[in-house]
Amino acid sequence: MPLAQLENILNLFRGTELDEEGKRQLVREALLMALSRATNADTNISGVEIATVQRIIKERTGDEVSEKDIRVAAISDLYKEATLERYLAKVRGKIGTEDCKMIVGALATVIKIDGKVSPFEVEFFNSVANSLGVSHADCAGLIE
Repeated sequence: MPLAQLENILNLFRGTELDEEGKRQLVREALLMALSRATNADTNISGVEIATVQRIIKERTGDEVSEKDIRVAAISDLYKEATLERYLAKVRGKIGTEDCKMIVGALATVIKIDGKVSPFEVEFFNSVANSLGVSHADCAGLIE
């Protein structure tokens, strides 16, 4: 099943219990959702952001993700059902703190990659960090 189908996140909202492999997939899907939405946070999806998302997902999960899958995840109909923040808050209860920090750290990389950070991107970053329960000190790298 393609990563972009976000099946484990949907199952989480249906009340399905996840085994260890399901939780691993959930982290991958949450990473894809957060990073993909970041490419659209300032309404200007740049090629360098797409390439960065692809690189990060490959490095962190071993998965290849197409530009099409990233663009689809960025504007998915899934967000009509609930906000990204709601999905991530639900995911937070099922994945580890280190996974949450990894997602937020990867998000910062994507947001900064084009050399400029818009107020929309800052707002998006803060909402994702809050949804995943990652503190300001965690974001600043003050807590190990």
